[in-house]
Amino acid sequence: MIKRADRTVDASPWKLLLWTAVAGLIFGLIGFGEIAEDFLRVARNRLHWHKASGDIVLVKIDDQSLRDIGRWPWPRSNYARLTDELDKAGANRIFFDLTFVGPTDAVEDDAFAKAIERSGRVYLATRTLSGPQQGAELEGTPLPILAKHARLGTISVNYNYQNAAWHLPFALPAPGGAIDSFSAELAKRKGQSGTVFMPDYSLDPSTIPTIPAAEVIGKQFDPRAVRGKDVVIGGTAEAVGDQYFIPGTGKMGGAVVHVIGGETLKSGKPLYLGWLPLFGAAMALAAACLRRRSASHQGAMLGAGAVTLLLAPAALEARLVYLDITPALFVLAVVGSALFWRRYRRRGLVNAISNLPNLNALRAHRGAKNLALIAARVMNYEEILATLPPNSERQLVDQIVARLKVGSPERTLYQGDGGIFAWFDDPKRAFGNHLEALYALFRTPARVAGLSLDLTIAFGVEVGSGRSLASRLASALVGAEEAAHDGLKWKYFDPGTLEDASWKLSMLSQLDEAIDRGEVWVAYQPKLDLATRRIIGAEALARWTHPEKGPIAATEFVAAAEQHNRIGKLTDYVLEKAVKAAAQINKRGGEFDVAVNLSARLLTDKGFTLRLSALLARHGLSPQHLTLELTETAALAGSGDGLEMITRLRDIGVRIAIDDYGTGLSTLDYLKKIPANEIKIDQSFVKGIVDNRSDRVMVQSTIGLAHSLDRKVVAEGVEHHDILDVLITMGCDIAQGYAVGRPMSLEALTKRLSSDRKRSAA
Repeated sequence: MIKRADRTVDASPWKLLLWTAVAGLIFGLIGFGEIAEDFLRVARNRLHWHKASGDIVLVKIDDQSLRDIGRWPWPRSNYARLTDELDKAGANRIFFDLTFVGPTDAVEDDAFAKAIERSGRVYLATRTLSGPQQGAELEGTPLPILAKHARLGTISVNYNYQNAAWHLPFALPAPGGAIDSFSAELAKRKGQSGTVFMPDYSLDPSTIPTIPAAEVIGKQFDPRAVRGKDVVIGGTAEAVGDQYFIPGTGKMGGAVVHVIGGETLKSGKPLYLGWLPLFGAAMALAAACLRRRSASHQGAMLGAGAVTLLLAPAALEARLVYLDITPALFVLAVVGSALFWRRYRRRGLVNAISNLPNLNALRAHRGAKNLALIAARVMNYEEILATLPPNSERQLVDQIVARLKVGSPERTLYQGDGGIFAWFDDPKRAFGNHLEALYALFRTPARVAGLSLDLTIAFGVEVGSGRSLASRLASALVGAEEAAHDGLKWKYFDPGTLEDASWKLSMLSQLDEAIDRGEVWVAYQPKLDLATRRIIGAEALARWTHPEKGPIAATEFVAAAEQHNRIGKLTDYVLEKAVKAAAQINKRGGEFDVAVNLSARLLTDKGFTLRLSALLARHGLSPQHLTLELTETAALAGSGDGLEMITRLRDIGVRIAIDDYGTGLSTLDYLKKIPANEIKIDQSFVKGIVDNRSDRVMVQSTIGLAHSLDRKVVAEGVEHHDILDVLITMGCDIAQGYAVGRPMSLEALTKRLSSDRKRSAA
């Protein structure tokens, strides 16, 4: 099975053909391609667009006629005058595409009835019920005195989603016997009741002879226009309401549909063959195509078949033979897409240098779920390639492959770039002995192009699991990398490594969502004024409680956010919470400051000062009660936009603190450049001032220097009371650390401040 792994990517062509046939049959049976079919047929109609015969004249009740005659509906005496005038002009037969159901004025009804009797060549319209009760009863039967001397014809049609009638009836069943349709009567062509035909919509409706009804009633028409011809009287004005969509033309009166139907049947009896004939032909073509090995031959056959399907039916439709083509096109499209996809995949499944299956082929392997995956990495592959003459890489690969196949000559190796090789193996095999033996083989230098080359190799093993092959391959490669790093020959992959890597990769995106969900909150670490021994402020610190991993170290997610330039949203969130909290505390009385860390990356954000000013104004906090502590001080080593931003922040009244003073770039020049109000001595110096003379001298000198520059000093990391005593002796201004208070919630901080004030008052 492993040996044939590179062949299992392609399914059997006959399996493809079977599934295509099943899908095509479903496609055709449910009429899925109806919309496309209609569109294609309309497009083909333009290839044989033709004029009407002129044997059928449309007397149209148009907008002009409605204006000239007056109110609508018309009195039936108007239809009597129409009948008489057309009869006098020598019209062959007169078809009213209007229903005259029920009585109106007796005189009007009688006038129309007598005109019908005088003519003897009048057809009146009737409608039959559609749906399950089709033909059970007439829905629109003419008034008996009108129908007495007239012939009846049905104008019922079935229309689709477009309000287009693609199939017209020859006749419809009704009580007392079938009633022929107007189309069949106009053409004098009989058809079995309930059967339908396709109207020829390649006939140009604009070539149908028309006369406004008002001109006929007013005797303003040329009698020769209707002499010896059949006349259809129907509404074309929208006010009449009988509107259909004529494919390829647009919305027109329903009478036009019947005229086109009559013209169609005059030309011959349409033959509708459905979709099965061309579907069968397409399946035969697909089968022949799948027998071909040449991609160009397959493409030519499918392309020629598609063009034939699109164009050839036009010649048949000109002779009233109709076929549906979309199921056949569907078959060719499915087979063509499958063949293209196979070619595309096959093109990317082989290594161009060695012709070995590549890692894409490995990822596409089927049935490897329960097999172990082993990756071999030649660690110095790129370095070796750089020393080889051109076109020598194949020799190098051949020697590597020959060694990797020792003991398993039938093994299928997959080759990736950069000296990566992989294969599948039995998970019950003792990997240790085998991989150590392979490792020993690579101790012998390889000979390529006359050069002796030492190959450094490491192996990684990932046993069978339910994960995707792409993930398993990555795991095996991580195992090989770790083996090389740890000086080992091979190593199993540790799933914990993947979990940790996955967490680190997704942490930043999860952080943004955590802020929105409220998982990130703000803790406040109190600051103590050493002169008054009162809490005068707090530093706002971001905290993240993950629903699954629990508390996430701030050093982890804040540093990652800064490194990947995602610190903006987190800073805005902390500022919002901190400013709101400080404003609430100050409104209760007393002076309270809040400090927030500000990444130097935000000092290039030109909108930051505006957002900050708006935030302070919104919560009513004086800018002097907000201190921004600058982190990543290395970014401020020079002048430029960062220093300009700090100056603007100072100008609006916000206090600036230099954080972690004593590390990195904390020089006299640096201290002079930054327009800060205070400096925070790094805790690494503060913690040692009791026992370490150097730290004590460093802190003492820093306090003196800061005071000489009129800047306050904050000592952070104060964990013991004896450190507090030393700082007081040195004249330090403010202390922050566990000895003063741990980071706490806003509620806990409020209670602490309240109790401190009560003690002071007492």
